Amino acid sequence: MALNIQYGVSTWLWTSPFTTASIDELFPKIARMGFEVVEIAVEDPALIDVQAINRGLEQYGLKANICGAFGPSRDLTNDDPTVHQNCFDYITACLDICVGVGTAFFGGPMYSAVGKARMVPPDQRKREWDLAVTNLRKVSELAAARGLQIALEPLNRFESDLVNTAADVLRMVNDINHPAAKIMLDGFHMSIEEKNIEQAIRTAGNQLIHLQVSENYRGTPGTGQTPWQDYRKGLEAINYRGTVTIESFTPDNKELAGAVCFWHPMADNQDDFATEGLRFLKDWAR
Repeated sequence: MALNIQYGVSTWLWTSPFTTASIDELFPKIARMGFEVVEIAVEDPALIDVQAINRGLEQYGLKANICGAFGPSRDLTNDDPTVHQNCFDYITACLDICVGVGTAFFGGPMYSAVGKARMVPPDQRKREWDLAVTNLRKVSELAAARGLQIALEPLNRFESDLVNTAADVLRMVNDINHPAAKIMLDGFHMSIEEKNIEQAIRTAGNQLIHLQVSENYRGTPGTGQTPWQDYRKGLEAINYRGTVTIESFTPDNKELAGAVCFWHPMADNQDDFATEGLRFLKDWAR
């Protein structure tokens, strides 16, 4: 039986940061390629006109998901409460964009800053964990007040020292203990951190509301070592019905490429990355 999923692709595959000007460039070809969902990576909410996005979505028959970017100035585990407030302000703006474009959740590793990977004492780790839980409960309340959920994403050990696995993020969701707090998983991070992909998906269970995929080397789906049948078995086991989104990055933006350690292109061109990846995923899901 075919998986009951929708297919999405991240704007990060082509551009950074996403702006209103990106709409005319990206939406037509994303629709033409056969994707149903465009995942908009919001780095700066001020660069985005929600009404323009909605016009583009309607014109090209697309739906939108929204994910966030969390650097040092958006760190809910920072010792400085003003940093927390900056993160709350950013998340609030992103939640309002979610409402504006009609998506159901805001996703990303919003518990801490990406790249915060250190060896710290257990008491500091617990303090930062508890701080993330407390602050994410506030974020969950902000989301719920708008009829939304948040989808927390584990990152690999080189990008986070707080939440790395499905078991980690499930523990955080359980500690937050709010119905708006849910899970998203990313296959690239899972390829580094998980012992068993199927079991990781089963661990996330009915809390999993979003899945991002690429190959183990962050390249085109179907060209690497990813155990795709284990993904399928896991998704079937939990009756997953959300979106499977291709997420990777463009090497053309040097700042972004440096942040994600893209020292060379992962495909001949980004359009081929998307079209060949989608073709593989549709075969895989049949």
